[in-house]
Amino acid sequence: MATPTALPYGTPDAPRIAVRGEAHLEVDPELARITLTVGARGRDRRTALDDLTRRNTTALDLVRTYGDAVERLETGTFSITPELTKHGRGERVRTYHGTVHTTAELTDFTALGELTTRLADLELTRVDGPWWTLRPTSPAHRKARQQAVTEAVQRAREYADALGTTLAALVEIADIGAENPEAYRTAATPARMRNVAYSGAAEDLAAVPLDLEPQRQHVYATVNARFTMTPPTL
Repeated sequence: MATPTALPYGTPDAPRIAVRGEAHLEVDPELARITLTVGARGRDRRTALDDLTRRNTTALDLVRTYGDAVERLETGTFSITPELTKHGRGERVRTYHGTVHTTAELTDFTALGELTTRLADLELTRVDGPWWTLRPTSPAHRKARQQAVTEAVQRAREYADALGTTLAALVEIADIGAENPEAYRTAATPARMRNVAYSGAAEDLAAVPLDLEPQRQHVYATVNARFTMTPPTL
């Protein structure tokens, strides 16, 4: 004899309540990410490559001087591209352009303003960012989920109270984020600092560190919960 399948709805003896619990937190960011684009150019490939290597090493050494303030430093794409002359017969290389892209993540936002300014002051170096974010393991995510569950229970109790009864058991709780990732996320659009690109800044002028204000992060959590309740007297 087949085992009876549980009904997806309540019965008069075990009425069900289905509710949604939501939470929204606004918290300080934990990480700031910037990207560096170091450039070089030369009439021949070797000159461009040597200049690019030197400038890239200077930029990386500068970032590394900030020690533990830098959580991650990663080199991305590298390219050396020939630029052809626009006139004349045949293909003749006019100059070579080289670029290296690097990403740095910082946890010390006080050092961030100083570092971005010093990097932007280097030759043919462009700085983009910062992009503010939380770690995937941030306690803020756990706190939001817990608050969403608490709200779901409270909402179900209020419905039961309105019927003059009480909750009996939890039937199901579903993390909406597992079914629709857009419903649970760090929702703030990453803030961008104005792009800065300096070339050959005057050596006798010290750049003033940028005053960067961290962007608060919005964390959402949503759950669906179903409960049974003691049959009310209607």
